[in-house]
Amino acid sequence: MFNHKKLAKKQKQFLSITGVTPQQFDSLSKEIEKQYTITEVKRLSENKKRQREIGAGHKFNHPLKDRIIMLLMYYRMYTTHDLLGMIFDLDKSNVMRDIKYLEPAVKKSIPIPAKKYADSKKINSIESLQELFPELIAITDGTEQSIPRPKDKKKTHYSGKKKKHTVQNQITINLNGEIIHKSSHAPGSHHDYKIYKSKHPILPEELMVFYDLGYLGVERDFPKQISILPYKKKKGKELTDSQKEWNKAQSKIRIKVEHIIAQIKKFRINSDTFRNRLCRYDIISEIVCGLVNFKIRWKQEFVVIP
Repeated sequence: MFNHKKLAKKQKQFLSITGVTPQQFDSLSKEIEKQYTITEVKRLSENKKRQREIGAGHKFNHPLKDRIIMLLMYYRMYTTHDLLGMIFDLDKSNVMRDIKYLEPAVKKSIPIPAKKYADSKKINSIESLQELFPELIAITDGTEQSIPRPKDKKKTHYSGKKKKHTVQNQITINLNGEIIHKSSHAPGSHHDYKIYKSKHPILPEELMVFYDLGYLGVERDFPKQISILPYKKKKGKELTDSQKEWNKAQSKIRIKVEHIIAQIKKFRINSDTFRNRLCRYDIISEIVCGLVNFKIRWKQEFVVIP
């Protein structure tokens, strides 16, 4: 039967299947173990009709580490519950429950954007601001994911750009690539800037926030913040050399957010057609962003100097 010990012996396969290295997994699983007892007690306490003491009753079929592997495999590969059930010798309903019960502990154990955004609200000095936002730069962009066509054939989520039904959310990162803010999802029929106006983060005024041309109007609507946009070519006219140089310099900074979106989409639960219920989209995407932040922080803290 598939388990953590067997997979940990093969580092490349471990990374390919889970999205993290064995060393990262060991560190992550220790944090999850600390939080899991707390989240389980909270979950079991919510049932007011419960007669048994917490801890009594049927035990899980697999140890915690194997269940964490199962969750990471599901997020990374977005395979069906049936296939995961065959791999871990479980019924698909047990797979669903095991993953759902683990998510609160995982969420508490990783640097999700909600935590990073809360930290940005506590900043009271320029030094701490520079620590969270190196060079006082933030970059904002949107990402889109397809969903199944609605059975009622309504087009509330139909994206004219993608020519399919989608959901969108927007992320704001710092220069290190850490995701500081992630908006809740919005229908794919909405324009990037419309979503931004209703779900934008409130950031310190000292920051320079970089956008692409999908956010035209942000300078007018948000005059207190320093908004940096590229020049737009007007009909029948060419950009000057200095304008082209300006756009090129900006694109070198904005490309970082594209790289982070690519890292998010490596977890196929955030890139394939989203098969889960939309009410779970924000929870899942928050955890994926937290895993990306965890991997970025790991590289910063454990840089090996040859």
